[in-house]
Amino acid sequence: MSDYFMNAYHRLPVTFTEGRGARLYDTNGKSYLDFASGIAVNCLGHNHPALVRAISEQAAKLIHTCNYYQSDVSLVFAEKLVKACSGAGMKKVFLCNSGAEANEGACKIARKYSLKKYGEGRHRILTLNGSFHGRTITTLSATGQEKFHRDFGPFTEGFSHVPGGDIAVLDRALDKKTTAGLLIEAVQGESGIVPQSEEFIAAAAALCAERDILLMFDEIQCGLGRTGSFLACEAYGVQADVVTLAKGIAGGIPAGAVLAGDRAAAVFETGDHGSTFGGGPLAAAAGIVVLDTVNDPAFLAEIARKGKTITAAAGGWNHPMIREVRGRGLMIGIDIEKNAWPVVEACLAAGLLVLGAGQKTLRLLPPFVINDREIEQGLAILKAVLDSAA
Repeated sequence: MSDYFMNAYHRLPVTFTEGRGARLYDTNGKSYLDFASGIAVNCLGHNHPALVRAISEQAAKLIHTCNYYQSDVSLVFAEKLVKACSGAGMKKVFLCNSGAEANEGACKIARKYSLKKYGEGRHRILTLNGSFHGRTITTLSATGQEKFHRDFGPFTEGFSHVPGGDIAVLDRALDKKTTAGLLIEAVQGESGIVPQSEEFIAAAAALCAERDILLMFDEIQCGLGRTGSFLACEAYGVQADVVTLAKGIAGGIPAGAVLAGDRAAAVFETGDHGSTFGGGPLAAAAGIVVLDTVNDPAFLAEIARKGKTITAAAGGWNHPMIREVRGRGLMIGIDIEKNAWPVVEACLAAGLLVLGAGQKTLRLLPPFVINDREIEQGLAILKAVLDSAA
């Protein structure tokens, strides 16, 4: 382990040097199956030929300009991204670098929309218990998990959290005199892969529309095909006012986006928001490859099929260590009887990368390009580790 990094991460004892598809290789040449995708970032796996080619060719032409200007590749990327998200009602996009930036932008849109229309005092953003929206001071304020709040207060004022699934509590909390926006993950990731119910999302959409509160979906982990539809919120049949994206949007190059529908698309005016690197040519070139690959009905159907293969297999083990298997597409949570971290470590030692989520949930986020044989091999490793831990 390096002596030069700040001690911000609990790093596992491995150093990777290269990857191909759904496999990574460490400094000793050992092979690992990747069921983590860099936390949903490497959606096309490692060393994807089209992605490598696009990044290499773009780097040889133009890496950065700044947003005083436009680049040809960024114009193409923006158009493709908005069209890909049009099913959720999106019309315009602001490009940035990360999920936290995207959610900051969404909060600013909601607050300005409300201020211009209703005046001061209507600025509160409502989120859900168990949510995760980023690690800046403001996105920590939005995050509905106390463990992320310790030691970093005071936080940005004007954020409240309610339990997911409780429509009556949501109804009371969405006060049209004080609330500007509702920010939801259709499928929560960090708290253990928790999909919201169709009834809850439908009620949220109806209440927000009735009270002119912006309905905003954080699709940073669950979007971009991860759940088997291009956006997770699309599967619920609702239209959004704002959608945030990041993680897999450029296949491993840092990138993020805030998209807005009819009510919110014209909120930002010149000078309201900015990002030095947002929408840069390198990220845009990579993003075009991701969109051209993922935004295809047949490709999305394969994500859904592979996810069902994993959940059916793990659920069919009737394993004494497993309490529940759930998820959508290739975003899967396995609740286990013991602390998840030792299982994560044991899987690594056995050649499989998995993630934790919450205290007792294993999180599986395989790359979309994983094949059936690799799924079978990875599940065999996981089952052997669980057998040993039982």
